[in-house]
Amino acid sequence: MAEVVTATRGGDGIWVVAMEDREGRNTFTRALVAGLFDALRRVGEDDQARAVVLHGFDTIFLAGGTVEELIGIAERKQRFDEAGFYRLLLDCPVPAISAMQGHALGGGLVFGLYAEMVVMAREALYSANFMKYGFTPGMGSTMILPEKLGTALGEEMLLTARSYHGGTLEARGVPFPVVPRAEVVPAALALARDLADKPPAALRLLKAHLARDRRARLQEVVDREVAMHDVTFAAPDVQDRIRDRWGNR
Repeated sequence: MAEVVTATRGGDGIWVVAMEDREGRNTFTRALVAGLFDALRRVGEDDQARAVVLHGFDTIFLAGGTVEELIGIAERKQRFDEAGFYRLLLDCPVPAISAMQGHALGGGLVFGLYAEMVVMAREALYSANFMKYGFTPGMGSTMILPEKLGTALGEEMLLTARSYHGGTLEARGVPFPVVPRAEVVPAALALARDLADKPPAALRLLKAHLARDRRARLQEVVDREVAMHDVTFAAPDVQDRIRDRWGNR
């Protein structure tokens, strides 16, 4: 079976992780999740790593949970916080840069926002679309979106579940570079090169320090999100909404 996640190390200590689950459209398939765990483990084990750049393929960055995963949560067979997948970039010991060259939807957007730096594409769509399916947001999104995008915009995205083009977010003042799609990965690599001459031990120490407060608060946020899921996923029509709306993405 072809790899859907590849990790390549440059001589300057910059790792590039490419997510290319074309069959699964970069949803959180088992192959994609396992590939990301393995790739970021390799990055963490490299004591000379300076940064990791993460990107998707074509017009997709990450597209969130599969319909099977969402139905599994609704049926209480699994939880979004199992194994800590959603926080892989937060827990990566070196600085992470999300090169969101394509659409980032739901959990895919949240996953990418745990990176220290983000680059967006003007043409791509970005959405915290959880409420569209009838359930409340998860993955720590109720903390990370307002923190990274600004309180007003983050809360608007969570409540409305609307999709926003990168150009619209740029006009709304998101604190990230927003560039044409073809320039996203080069821009992210340029940011990574700014880190390449820094001592790797110092980068790890600074990342750990910058992430300490967020890590300390995250579990309480996630516990509250799980409690909301216990209510909203139990709604009688939520599974029908998931199947219907997921099929029309």
